[in-house]
Amino acid sequence: MVTIISRSQWGAEPWNGSPSHIDLSQRTEFFVHYDGATHITRTGNDIPKAIEREHLNKGWAGIGYNFVVDQAGNAYEGRGWNLQGAHCPDHNISGIGVQIAIGGDQEPSAAALATCRALYDLACEKTGHKLAKKGHKDGFATDCPGKILYAWVKAGMPAGDHVEPPHPGGGTGSGGGATTPARYQVTINGLVYGYGAHGDHVTKLGQALVHKGFGKHYKSGPGPDWSDADTLNYADYQHSLGLTGSDADGVPGETSLKKLLGTLPSKAVKPRPPFPGASFFGPGKNNAHVTQLGQQLVKKGYGDHYSKGPGPKWTDSDRQAVRAFQLDHAELRGDADGIPGPKTWALLFS
Repeated sequence: MVTIISRSQWGAEPWNGSPSHIDLSQRTEFFVHYDGATHITRTGNDIPKAIEREHLNKGWAGIGYNFVVDQAGNAYEGRGWNLQGAHCPDHNISGIGVQIAIGGDQEPSAAALATCRALYDLACEKTGHKLAKKGHKDGFATDCPGKILYAWVKAGMPAGDHVEPPHPGGGTGSGGGATTPARYQVTINGLVYGYGAHGDHVTKLGQALVHKGFGKHYKSGPGPDWSDADTLNYADYQHSLGLTGSDADGVPGETSLKKLLGTLPSKAVKPRPPFPGASFFGPGKNNAHVTQLGQQLVKKGYGDHYSKGPGPKWTDSDRQAVRAFQLDHAELRGDADGIPGPKTWALLFS
């Protein structure tokens, strides 16, 4: 599990504007970057602060990467999981951009590579599908991320057996003012709470905190994007319940959330579409089910097989994408012929 140092903890400036919110379902790529031709000698919070100054001077909203990783293996929040990045033209919505803070021929440490890989694995977990591993140069004409990192990306981003180091300061954070959450976020009844959470349920939680008298950290009122103010207000509420330490980290638990709201909200589960039958797929087929299949394959991270589309007319791109999905799931490999059957359909739309 990777520990992420929040914007408030490393001392980020307020956003110069409002970066657009991006649903995790729109993420299909994971881009690795480096800092350029010069070796990086800065350490700790000075690393993201320097990048932020450079990007603000360009007129951007703030630091453009979703995350930055230093040589000690620390991960710093930039745009985070749910804000549009500014790291690779035409890929800032589909791609999560992570800079490993090295430059030139500087060797990345095992700790840095392990943390970057952990961010990739967490991104796949959060989106519910496999993201394409890419270097910056795969989306834009540039030397970034340099020969060493690009070779690592193309090798599949191996991370060895390195274990990510504990959070600096034993989990208390530095340079920000917000208490470091022991849990970055939690999922309760299908709804996400904590950093990266977005939705009406976040607004309603904030409104409930204000109603209970725990809204002093809001400057403009509760909103749908989880912020440091939500964390601080929720921590105040947890302290009022007599909770301390990691139990008062500003991230909801089921007991405290139920006391605040009176009940535990739950996410409505979209029913899985029924399998239409194998006769709708294969050479010569042209129907809406083929489009539905292709769109779900793209959503699950298998869109690299399409040069255009997907569309209603079955193509070899559909077959290749289905077969790649089947080969990635042990229970489907025995029938990895590129034609969806009931099992393939059920897993694809799960």
